[in-house]
Amino acid sequence: MAVTITNADKALKSLYLDVVAEQLNYKINPLFSAIKQSTDDVWGKEVRKLAIYGLNGGVGAGTEDGNLPDAVGNNYEQFVVTLKNLYGTIEISDKAIRASENNSGAFVSLLNAEMEGLLKASSFNFGRMLFGDGSGNLAKVTELVDSEITLDTVKNLMEGMMVDFRDESGNLIAGASSRKILIVDRVNKKIVVSGGTVPVDVIDGTVTVQGSYGNEITGLEAIFNTEKPLYGLDRKTHTWLNPYVLKDAGQISEDKIQIALDTIEENSGSTVNFIVCSWGVRRALQKLFSENKRFVDTMELNGGYKAMSYNGIPIVADRFCPEGTMYLLNTADFTLHQLCDWQWIEGEDGKVLKQMAGKPVYTATLVKYADLICARPNGQGVIYGITEA
Repeated sequence: MAVTITNADKALKSLYLDVVAEQLNYKINPLFSAIKQSTDDVWGKEVRKLAIYGLNGGVGAGTEDGNLPDAVGNNYEQFVVTLKNLYGTIEISDKAIRASENNSGAFVSLLNAEMEGLLKASSFNFGRMLFGDGSGNLAKVTELVDSEITLDTVKNLMEGMMVDFRDESGNLIAGASSRKILIVDRVNKKIVVSGGTVPVDVIDGTVTVQGSYGNEITGLEAIFNTEKPLYGLDRKTHTWLNPYVLKDAGQISEDKIQIALDTIEENSGSTVNFIVCSWGVRRALQKLFSENKRFVDTMELNGGYKAMSYNGIPIVADRFCPEGTMYLLNTADFTLHQLCDWQWIEGEDGKVLKQMAGKPVYTATLVKYADLICARPNGQGVIYGITEA
């Protein structure tokens, strides 16, 4: 059967969508796969979730013939976030389609390659967003010499990414948008981008994914940055929003971890069931356990992932976890609220493959409208400043 745009369109809808959605939902990283997804609490373009905090006050002890306790209900506040627009796009040239029109195997290979590229890019970006604060900031510019841009970190950057440069106030810098990253020097934390030298104004500014500033999901850093509001609420007047934070931990120890776990449970009633840390912190933990001649247990997680464990709690290292950092989480408190699961954007004719205006190229775009909410922020913890191994 001859390969046509119509056949390709049908294949994307019927054969690829479910597979890609499964990969994006459960194969991005172990933490993401442990977070439930739900259409609950979605109202229009927003997520509005009722959060219970503190205790019901209608409890007390009294005398045999005395007054009963006053009836006092639960304490409620409403978390409000705007659904974020998450996109993934594939691109196929007309030439490539015509070259394989009489070879269905070649066309399947072409589609497979495009979908694999989409999954790789999506996994990278959504995994990165999970550890961010929703701003989309990837790194801070510290120095500019000719075409080399020095950053405070290159952990969130990869060759091929399209990025914008913004000043300290978040304003887009003229002449420094939609630049493609050509080189990433991970040893010296430098990058080179397309379009020649960027304006000197980028120094002390930030790098963001093109068009993504302020539009990314509300990740872990938003929960632990206690200087900023969370889900539309001021932390100064809602102190129950504040999680456990230990700074400048230095050498990690079982005592420091256990104190964090105990304090979280004592303050919130939440039980940590997932620990995620940087690679260097995991090495420090392995060294600690080895020096204490402690057997390192391993366990299997959802999605087929394997992890070392501490008292039955999985410990997972993630490339996007900041250096020297360990998050102690209760994944049962997290929900990715979504309007719907991944879907192809369809035109009025029902087609998902569309020709780009003025170009011999067809594109198709996956979309999900969603955001992440932690129902019990004070049931989470973080240890900063751990000496890495």
